[in-house]
Amino acid sequence: MANTRPILYSFRRCPYAMRARMAIAASGIQVELREVVLRAKPACMLELSPKGTVPVLALPGGDVIDESLDIMLWALAQADPAGWLQPDLGSYDEMLALISTCDADFKHQLDRYKYANRYEGAVAEDHRSAAEAYLAVLEARLADTIHLCGAAPSLADYAVMPFIRQFANVDINWFAAAPYPHVQHWLSGMLEGQIFTGIMGKYPQWQAGDIPLVFPA
Repeated sequence: MANTRPILYSFRRCPYAMRARMAIAASGIQVELREVVLRAKPACMLELSPKGTVPVLALPGGDVIDESLDIMLWALAQADPAGWLQPDLGSYDEMLALISTCDADFKHQLDRYKYANRYEGAVAEDHRSAAEAYLAVLEARLADTIHLCGAAPSLADYAVMPFIRQFANVDINWFAAAPYPHVQHWLSGMLEGQIFTGIMGKYPQWQAGDIPLVFPA
């Protein structure tokens, strides 16, 4: 029988893959999950998306989505029972703008903060300081509401959170003492939530011929 489920190539610890899995889980759609080891990417994934990054979603009709935010939007277009695409405060476009700043400016600084030795001339503390401009934006929003776009978590919360988590984990003691109490409280709540804990199970590396792994189970 032909496969009728989308196939998701993922890597557990990748923040881009995390947010794709969270949106898929929230939508209630089931996919076949293929856990990738980045140093040994499967040829079939590279044929679908030669850039070689996760996540990659292969749809039964042959279409391929290989950008994490696009996968989130695709999943939520199928079903959005928690209303992630309908923020309590602000507009859909404002929510996308908040995510765009995370993916561009903040991620640029985060990479050079976490992996300063990979970038010539990078000084980790300088890039951490530059990244704080985005933390200050989030802190101001969270001073007035529980989540980034209102009382309920939205697409913005789940798209941004994996990268704030990554930033915090570079130096958890520094982050805990930093003047961002609302961001710290928000991050803690997101990490303890059912959506995030539910997508962080450990899976073996996928090999051709494996019995399909249905996600979420």
